[in-house]
Amino acid sequence: MKPIKQKADITQVIGKFPYRMAFAGGWIDQPFISRHNPTPPGSMVVVAIQPDIPFMERCGMGTSTRKVAMQLWGERLPEGDPAVQVRTLYTAENLSKKDPSGSQDMAGILYPGVNRLDYDFNHEGGYFPVNIESNNDLTVAKWLEEHIYMVPISQRPAGYNPLEEQNLDPSWISKLGQTGAACFDAIAAMDAQVLGKSMAACMSCWQAILPNTVRHPTIWIDLMAILAHYQERYFGAMYSGCGGRYIYVVADEPVPGGFQVRVRIA
Repeated sequence: MKPIKQKADITQVIGKFPYRMAFAGGWIDQPFISRHNPTPPGSMVVVAIQPDIPFMERCGMGTSTRKVAMQLWGERLPEGDPAVQVRTLYTAENLSKKDPSGSQDMAGILYPGVNRLDYDFNHEGGYFPVNIESNNDLTVAKWLEEHIYMVPISQRPAGYNPLEEQNLDPSWISKLGQTGAACFDAIAAMDAQVLGKSMAACMSCWQAILPNTVRHPTIWIDLMAILAHYQERYFGAMYSGCGGRYIYVVADEPVPGGFQVRVRIA
């Protein structure tokens, strides 16, 4: 009898480093945004997830940051203080970049669980969180896994720039930071309805502050119509990043074409 050949795990192809999801409040980690916040700190939510599938590039899943992390540390997360590691990874990825990525990419990968990142421009110029609130409760993680569906929409198109049009209105920026706080509290309370509302509010802020996040000459699909479809049928929805990418749908029933992920907790 021939021995059964062990099938390769997907991490042998894509690596063992985690990915991350970014929920409500995104963009508040950018100093050009947070400097106009009249009610600091502003918050956003990131969630560490297990590398169970290969995510598309240019789709808001921290793939470029993950690649740099794997170049620095190999296959596994480094030991030590994640706050220090965030700065190490931030420096490595943004070396000589004209438009540096925000530190939420690094924090989302390196901190386990569900994390609220609080940004204040008066703290280190807004480049790093003034505070991080983490939730590694297994029950909360399982609830989130059961209520978030990801639906692939589109990759960020070539030539796309979400920053061409900016409306840095302090009132909208204040609301943006508040959506992150509401999002974190909703997850901790396992309240799908409030979670969906925080995501919808975040998308409204994106439209007001950076209109090209959802509309741009290089984007050939109607992102707003797709967003409305899911927001009308489920608790709420938002895009994983500017220009479409994946859409996160908050639901307590299967979403056609959607898939679920596993949260990495401490």
